[in-house]
Amino acid sequence: MPVIEARNLELTFQTNDGPVHALKDVNLSIEKGDFVSFIGPSGCGKTTFLRCMAALEHPTGGEITVNGVSPEEARQARAYGYVFQAAGLYPWRTIAGNIKLPLEIMGFSKAEQEKRVKDVLQLVDLEGFGGKYPWQLSGGMQQRASIARALGFDADILLMDEPFGALDEIVRDHLNEQLLALWARTEKTIGFVTHSIPEAVYLSTRIVVMSPRPGRITDVIESPLPKERPLEIRDTPEFIEIAHRVREGLRAGHLDE
Repeated sequence: MPVIEARNLELTFQTNDGPVHALKDVNLSIEKGDFVSFIGPSGCGKTTFLRCMAALEHPTGGEITVNGVSPEEARQARAYGYVFQAAGLYPWRTIAGNIKLPLEIMGFSKAEQEKRVKDVLQLVDLEGFGGKYPWQLSGGMQQRASIARALGFDADILLMDEPFGALDEIVRDHLNEQLLALWARTEKTIGFVTHSIPEAVYLSTRIVVMSPRPGRITDVIESPLPKERPLEIRDTPEFIEIAHRVREGLRAGHLDE
């Protein structure tokens, strides 16, 4: 059974200016352990698609399942963690306090909370920063703390909406490397929204290329790159070839408008 499956998925928003067709006839299966990136022009529906997986938006047609059940049921079963574009950390809580918040809401014991916070801080290389406040951390460290919060209750699925989009290129490269290492250690299933072609190619086992609104899938690219990926792999002919195919898919989507 696919971890996430969309069949003929459609979503239309009703607005004062008339209907907005965000997604149309989207079909996709994501298997356990996949790292799937979604790329497309602004407004193409890639974030909307991710939010449908998380039960933050509700399709108006077709079907989507997470672990074989509805996204709402999957959320109640704590099937996934969600990382937003902004870190969204509460400034009056320490980093450890921010990570604990969902655990407190879920009713974990204090001892279990402490253990999980320690484990995920280690996982994202923030050991020793649990007592700091968000404003005492760099933007990249705040995003790692946000990822730690999403990992705290050990969901098998991690949904990430452009988590590194606002960071400079050097920090972004470093966090891409760390995310790949984290994925290798945890073997989680990851859905990742990005605007960056190099980021999508570097991170993913599969790259989903989407068209301008209404969002449709124009290409699904299976990456032939090895799981171990140093940053230097971006200079190889294989990497450049995949990036070219993504770029051509984006261009074709615009021409089909």
